[in-house]
Amino acid sequence: MKTEVSTAASFVARLLRATGYLSEDLLKEFTHSLEEALAEHYQHHWFPQAPCKGSGYRCLRINHKMDPLIGQAACTIGVTREQLFSLLPSELTMWVDPYEVSYRIGEDGSICNLYESTPPVPTNANTTDMVSCKEELRFGRPSPSNSFMMTVSS
Repeated sequence: MKTEVSTAASFVARLLRATGYLSEDLLKEFTHSLEEALAEHYQHHWFPQAPCKGSGYRCLRINHKMDPLIGQAACTIGVTREQLFSLLPSELTMWVDPYEVSYRIGEDGSICNLYESTPPVPTNANTTDMVSCKEELRFGRPSPSNSFMMTVSS
């Protein structure tokens, strides 16, 4: 979880760095504070065996409201949520999942990967293909099996 949390916090800090509003010292403090907040928040909602489980809980979202965890980290360095909102995109979604961190700016933006790694192969050979949360968003869940029949009546 440490790599994923660090990647997410560093990305938000890079967005802030681009504005030129905060000093490097404040950005480091913000990043550290956000990493701690995310790690604590995700502590009981991190499932490496089922990366999509809890994905909604781990989603960071700015959508005309500031994500509470990002806002909390900003408050620790004396930046108000309003100031932070003016510095970050008004619509940002970030998914922090085991083995993958991705984001989207805007409702219709492309989903971009910040970090991706391959999950370890379990030693008990009953493996199934794991679909990442991002892939489920892009392509939807797999279709039902061929034995499933849908009927429509009028």
